[in-house]
Amino acid sequence: MTAIPILYEDGEALVIDKPGGLPLSPPRAGGESLINHLEELKLGFQRPPMPVHRLDADTSGCLLLARNPKALKRFARAFEERRVEKSYIGLVAGEISETEGTIELALSKISSREEGWRMIAARKGKPAITHWARLAVIGGNTLVKFMPVTGRTHQIRIHALAGLGFPLVGDPVYGTSDSGRGSPAPRTMLHASGLVLFRENKPPIAAAAPLPADFEPFGVRPFDG
Repeated sequence: MTAIPILYEDGEALVIDKPGGLPLSPPRAGGESLINHLEELKLGFQRPPMPVHRLDADTSGCLLLARNPKALKRFARAFEERRVEKSYIGLVAGEISETEGTIELALSKISSREEGWRMIAARKGKPAITHWARLAVIGGNTLVKFMPVTGRTHQIRIHALAGLGFPLVGDPVYGTSDSGRGSPAPRTMLHASGLVLFRENKPPIAAAAPLPADFEPFGVRPFDG
């Protein structure tokens, strides 16, 4: 197993740079998951750290882990109270002319026997808000910084499709596995580039994850998130 980079560490928290393609829980079909790495991430502590929030298996980048149950409870409350700032870099499968904006589209979950479950934009869904800014148009795709205010399942993936008019490159659910121009995508091209969690009586937890190399075939040069 490849060692997972650590972006931030103190007595109650770790922020790791989760590789794209690594799920948090063991897949039904078997294979590696974050669970396989928790022992090595103890780093001398008695308890293995636990994820505070979720990232899709394909999504790379900043993932906060709590090193004890009390910290897990406090951090989870901070997410619920929106005392967390998150940023993502996504490659959108189309050229976007606008430079920035805010997407407010409520999201709801649907499912069918043929296609399984997915999220859709729906008026009666749960409120979801994402700020975004265009970074560059490259080879027919657009590199976008997403700053979600809420944390709904698949929020950025749906907001890209329904709010910007294009899916993320490589998204097999809301686009196609070959969405986008250029090289075939190895995954949904979304990266959690930054995370800041504000704490009482302590400095904030702050981490940034550099853009991974699998963005390079699309003409995106690595840079710090």
